[in-house]
Amino acid sequence: MLFPDDKRDAKLRLELLSAMIESFLDGILIFTTEGELILSNEYARRICSKLTPPSANHAIPTEIWRVCQSLIESRQLFPQKKIIIESEIQINASIQLRIRARFLELKSGSDRLLIVTVEDYQQYTQSIAIADAKKYHLTDRETQVWQLRRANFSYQQIANQLYITINTVKKHLKNIHAKQQSIFW
Repeated sequence: MLFPDDKRDAKLRLELLSAMIESFLDGILIFTTEGELILSNEYARRICSKLTPPSANHAIPTEIWRVCQSLIESRQLFPQKKIIIESEIQINASIQLRIRARFLELKSGSDRLLIVTVEDYQQYTQSIAIADAKKYHLTDRETQVWQLRRANFSYQQIANQLYITINTVKKHLKNIHAKQQSIFW
């Protein structure tokens, strides 16, 4: 056994769990079914701070709690099923979230904890675009165009954002696709 069962090692296990959750790229929140926050990582706290007013200390944002309530209601309807509730929420032009909630299965059999992952969709697409830029050896300008395209900007929106013509946008995207194809061949 890795950890003997005493109070000192229980604290060590909790610190280890906290460090692991903190290292995730997605926001991680652990709640009770009554809405009490047990644990969260920094990324989740940053996202929640965008959603809740500063006066609401440690309050679960309404958007996230609605997903949790759906999961709790689903558990009542289908007690034997392992259910994951997923939702994409557009808060405003700059915040689009993907939220996934499920029950945290513990050895003790308690089903009173929920684990919620929160992902900022725009930040996720930016990360993918940057990884693509490195993988395909894109120029700085191609990277800018690709980031906007991955964020579902239209050709016209990309041109406006970067102060270039639509034909230049098309040229950059053609070069990007050519570089992607060259990797496959």
